[in-house]
Amino acid sequence: MKRLLITALICAAAGGVFAQNAKTDTMKASADTAKHNDDDDDMAHVEFNHWRHHHHEDHGKYPKGFAGITFSRFDLGLATLVDNGSFTLRPQNQFLNYRSWKSSNVGFDVFQMGVKVNKYFKVYLSGGFDWTLLRLEQNITILPGQPTLTYRQDSIHYSKNRFSSSYLRIPLSFDFHTAENEHGNRFNFVFGPEAGLLLDGMVKQISPENGKQKFDAGYHFAKMRYGGFFRMGYGGWGIFAKYYWNDMFENSPAQAGLRNFSFGLTFGF
Repeated sequence: MKRLLITALICAAAGGVFAQNAKTDTMKASADTAKHNDDDDDMAHVEFNHWRHHHHEDHGKYPKGFAGITFSRFDLGLATLVDNGSFTLRPQNQFLNYRSWKSSNVGFDVFQMGVKVNKYFKVYLSGGFDWTLLRLEQNITILPGQPTLTYRQDSIHYSKNRFSSSYLRIPLSFDFHTAENEHGNRFNFVFGPEAGLLLDGMVKQISPENGKQKFDAGYHFAKMRYGGFFRMGYGGWGIFAKYYWNDMFENSPAQAGLRNFSFGLTFGF
């Protein structure tokens, strides 16, 4: 995952340099060319977002359709478990106690398509990737291939014991934004439902006895999850919150009612 994130960040930085150069070239374009480009807004196009957006005010007729490859809505926050409405885990879930400040949620979008309804509102469906990474406190191993979510108490000390899931995320966004100010920035308010398809579950452990170990399995993570999200920001960054309405694990009755909540910073609207 670290390699993927580093690659993504490099692509984003390169995209930002490219976009900045493109902006300079665009300022030299004639008024006729600008009008032509604006008319092309009704067509599908491919674009790479950059960290600090430089939007342009839309003109012409609405609605306008759009579609393209993107690197945006990069979420970096804290992952939190909610057990039947409480942030305190029930006795049967105490083995999942985690280090709050080392348990994270990371995600970003890579594709989007939608409709600009007017200058201040658009609706779009996007697709991307989302990881939830829990740093477990106890020296245990979550066992793969068991009838229910099962763990083993170990006699060795793990310097890292991470229990994680990765999902293909598919959010439907309702995006309200203000007009740009003189600096090209605006306020964004985005919310909507989100579905997720399980890609993988993983246990990663590091110990003096066994070194670094990784185990990939489903671990009873829900094969499909659904919930809602909210983002609010100014310019190219802001805050987000996500909550999933269905249980985090399936076919494991002791974990019924255990759900996933995340919040933190988001970059790139």
